[in-house]
Amino acid sequence: MSIGLLLGVVAALGIITAAGIYSGRQVKSASDFSGGSSKAGPAIVTGTIIGTLVGGSSTIGTAQLAFTYGLSAWWFTLGAGIACLLLALAFSIPLRRMGAGTLTAMIGTEYGKQARMTASVLNSVGTFINIIAQLLSGTAIVEIIFPQLNTVISAGFVALLMLFYVVFGGVWGTGLVGIVKTLLLYLSVIVSGVLALYLTGGADVLWRELPHETYFNLFARGVGKDGGAGVSLILGVLSTQTYAQAVLAGRTDRAAKKGALISACMIPPIGVGGILVGMYMRLQASAAVVSDSAQLAAAAKTAFPQFILDHLPPFFSGLVLATLLIAVLGTGAGLSLGISTIVYRDIVSSLTDRYTDPGKGLWFSRVTIAAVLALAVAFTALPSSFILDFSFLSMGLRAAVVFAPLLGALFFKGRIGSKYALAAIIAGPLFVFAGKLMGVGFDPLFLGMAAAILIMTVGLARGKKNGEG
Repeated sequence: MSIGLLLGVVAALGIITAAGIYSGRQVKSASDFSGGSSKAGPAIVTGTIIGTLVGGSSTIGTAQLAFTYGLSAWWFTLGAGIACLLLALAFSIPLRRMGAGTLTAMIGTEYGKQARMTASVLNSVGTFINIIAQLLSGTAIVEIIFPQLNTVISAGFVALLMLFYVVFGGVWGTGLVGIVKTLLLYLSVIVSGVLALYLTGGADVLWRELPHETYFNLFARGVGKDGGAGVSLILGVLSTQTYAQAVLAGRTDRAAKKGALISACMIPPIGVGGILVGMYMRLQASAAVVSDSAQLAAAAKTAFPQFILDHLPPFFSGLVLATLLIAVLGTGAGLSLGISTIVYRDIVSSLTDRYTDPGKGLWFSRVTIAAVLALAVAFTALPSSFILDFSFLSMGLRAAVVFAPLLGALFFKGRIGSKYALAAIIAGPLFVFAGKLMGVGFDPLFLGMAAAILIMTVGLARGKKNGEG
């Protein structure tokens, strides 16, 4: 590591640390930690959404998938932008009108404690899978700088940084740091994408050298897989506590809606930068006659960080690498915060009153985040494939658990019985896993969503009297 590279890393981390320390001073209670006490303006709402949604999957994971499949890697950031648009226009006001702090609490308000507890546990499992994806993204950066470290040790280091990112500031931490991170990330990814296009010799070179049917096709892996990935991303964002938390933290309806709209406009271009980097690095691998599958897989995973080291001056390399790491930290930390909020508000608080004191609740939330990250590190030892595959599976599971009953709670209040909601909550993820195990030729989310929506539709047709409660 050169002095210039080290100075760039220190500069970026120093900026983020200062924002994190300031945000920690805003937190006085568990309410401040998990919801910002509903005092956030549009900038904080935007920072929380982008700071959590745009992470390793949107940058390193996108470049990795683009290395192999080209334009279809855009589905993560494109789907995220569409999801934020829907969050702003269709869901932000109904979510805020429910008056509950979590999505699963909203389900519980409509369908009872059993539905709330079941949804809380299953939704947390889906969120947890994406934390693993962020840790794997972080290891791609750490292993480029420190190649002597193995995956688990690298993941442990990344998890420790995630802990510091959020544990002091909660929503204020993810929001304020997210604003700074977004500015740094935009500069890093867009500049890298433009540089990759310049080094390639222009878009016409990419078009001439790369197979069109694969690299310039949004559905390169098939409509069922890539289209399903986009749908799972959209529904998954709308079913994730962290993004709802950002909207609920807004001080007014207008601030919440505006923050989500800004996010919808800003997220998709980030994916384009990652795609250009991934395509450029694939051309370089072809020129170097790299054909061994293991070498190609390793080159794909580290495509973005390796591009930065190879083509940027040392100081800017350090600055951009640290920014990519910060992007990973923000997403992993924000998702951990979402799990912590669900566990505290929807599970523990309904079982015991030991943590009702604001100070004890704050302590419990922070310990839960530490435990979630430690468990995620253990899972990074398992064999892994594409980072985005973990992310899409995570989004699909969350959507299969939450989306159908949440729609019922928001838009069909008092019309569907609790037993139908509980059946939908359980059937959704079961059908997703069944489709995954059977290897169906399309995204198994479609099976899970079809089962959940069918059950809720039957419940709507029969009415609440026949649905117990």
